[in-house]
Amino acid sequence: KVIEAEVEELRGKIKKIGEVNLSAIEEYDDLSERYKFLSQQHEDLTMAKEQLRKVIDRINRICSRRFRETFDQVNSRFTQVFPVLFGGGEARLVLIEHDDKGEMGIDIVAKPPGKKLQNVGLLSGGEKALTAVSLIFSIFLVKPSPFCLLDEVDAPLDDANVFRFNDLVREMAKRSQLIIVTHNKHTMKVNDRIFGVTMENKGVSKLVSVSLDVAEKVAGT
Repeated sequence: KVIEAEVEELRGKIKKIGEVNLSAIEEYDDLSERYKFLSQQHEDLTMAKEQLRKVIDRINRICSRRFRETFDQVNSRFTQVFPVLFGGGEARLVLIEHDDKGEMGIDIVAKPPGKKLQNVGLLSGGEKALTAVSLIFSIFLVKPSPFCLLDEVDAPLDDANVFRFNDLVREMAKRSQLIIVTHNKHTMKVNDRIFGVTMENKGVSKLVSVSLDVAEKVAGT
């Protein structure tokens, strides 16, 4: 009876186990191979992520260093060009760092002659234009470009400022080719060639090119 009881108990346990999965070993081997593959993939991705992070950190350090170097050079030129265009005064670039994002920005503080040091946003229209031109020319002095396009930057300037602007244009023209869109006769005079757009027939525009040297010779004869 004791043996029969043990047999019944064992049969009950076997019944609870259920049917034997004859493909369990094969499934285990497949899952084991899949696990090994995914583990290797995870390891490779983790290593790639770490390498990429190091590359990004290195690039950020290089960009930050070069940005600061260029900023210092442009700022040095800006402090020189600004008083030339304004006939005095002072200005500088201010580096703004955002610690939470690791980003940088640039602000401009300027002091035109007879005024106090203030943010560029508080300047008049003409003063803003001259300040912007000062910054553009400062950048060109540090990183020259084959040409520079200025679109009516002299429009808000009075005659005194236009003359100083034109003096700097002559100097900058020795370094880069300047293309200036202007309606100011004084600015036109400092250019080697003038291109005008006229309309001889309704709806038809015509481009006219005039060399100042030739025009002056014709006018003098």
